[in-house]
Amino acid sequence: MSLSNVFDIAGSGMNAQSIRINTTASNIANAESASSSVDETYRARKPWFAVMHKSFMEVNANNEFQSIEDGTGAGVQVMGIVEKDAPLQQRFQPDHPMANEDGYVYYPNVNIVEEMTDMMSSSRSYQMNVEVLKTAKQMLQRTLSLGQ
Repeated sequence: MSLSNVFDIAGSGMNAQSIRINTTASNIANAESASSSVDETYRARKPWFAVMHKSFMEVNANNEFQSIEDGTGAGVQVMGIVEKDAPLQQRFQPDHPMANEDGYVYYPNVNIVEEMTDMMSSSRSYQMNVEVLKTAKQMLQRTLSLGQ
């Protein structure tokens, strides 16, 4: 694996974790937002990641180029942001200004403990990718200084 591949992989990981941190922060910020209907209630969101694969060209027995895919990943790609399917919280609060005609208020399907765990995990993953970049940079600088 070349150093440029390391930079690409770590950079894509940092991008993915940054999106994950922002999505988690949005979920936490909206955790107690009330609504009078199911359709207007905020729903927790999660990023959807996929492994990016690199394909290589190889010459087969007939001297023709053919594309092959290596089983190793070449980074992570954010495919999109999806809403969680967990049910919304329905609370009976007839005095609440957002209560519907039946006295119910709807709250998002945000689990604060899960969101804080995601926040810590994504923060640590981001930090690890930064460390990979620092190490790769040091290796490159030492390699360049060998010729001096």
